[in-house]
Amino acid sequence: MKKLKLTLLILPFSIVLINCNSTKKGAQYTSVEKNLSYNKDIKPIIENSCTPCHIPPQGKKEPLENYTHVKENIASIIERVKLPQEDRKFMPPKNKKPALNDSLVAVLVKWQQQDMPE
Repeated sequence: MKKLKLTLLILPFSIVLINCNSTKKGAQYTSVEKNLSYNKDIKPIIENSCTPCHIPPQGKKEPLENYTHVKENIASIIERVKLPQEDRKFMPPKNKKPALNDSLVAVLVKWQQQDMPE
């Protein structure tokens, strides 16, 4: 009898957790479906994940300081953030910044697919 009561208590809780998790996944996917722009969506990602190495005057690597630079390098950026973290070409380096999560990578990919609006 105790097992039945316990099961009846746990079952609704489990259903709530499952639904909450799927709602979060849907929200991430929906945010990528909108029309993206460099200034609103891409620039914050670059500023957060690529500074100071790619932003002059401190940055000594390929500059990613403006729309033109990012647009010219978007294929390389996407390729490098998708590499395994153990790959020496992976960006951003583990010891500098945290890796971009799947949602942020999806935003970069979607922006490229939308012909990189400013």
